[in-house]
Amino acid sequence: MWSRLVSTSNDRTVAVLRIALGFVMLPHALQKTLGLFGGAGVGGTLQFFNQMLGIPTVLGLLVILAETFGSLGLLLGFLGRAAAASIAAIMLGAIYLVHWNVGFFMNWTGTQAGEGFEYHILALAIALAVMVKGSGAWSIDLRLAPARETTEEPKAQRVAATQKAA
Repeated sequence: MWSRLVSTSNDRTVAVLRIALGFVMLPHALQKTLGLFGGAGVGGTLQFFNQMLGIPTVLGLLVILAETFGSLGLLLGFLGRAAAASIAAIMLGAIYLVHWNVGFFMNWTGTQAGEGFEYHILALAIALAVMVKGSGAWSIDLRLAPARETTEEPKAQRVAATQKAA
């Protein structure tokens, strides 16, 4: 189980995606946890979740924790697949509970009732890529994964294995 969670390759592309998603999500998490960047903090966020969205307090706390630790996990590349899964679940919930009725587009002109879900689709797609590929380069997961558990073999090993099998 552990080896599957940290299994990854030295892929720089997925690392850039992972870090970008963590970097974008962390300020949103800090709004909910610490009230930074104009956020409501834990109490205000839970009140909004409960009164406006009908989310029970316990589930609201789980969402706040998942967003906080998920974004930190993405930035550090620690348990990247699980971190990405938590962000993906949050994005799906946000689309369903808040943004679907507004429509696709973000509210650039201020004429809509709120923000659409185009941003959430991008975040969801990036999270899915990290879930499939792992944390990639520059990650704690890459250091923790046993060598045989990385998902990318060096080219020379693949060629040698192919020649030996033939």
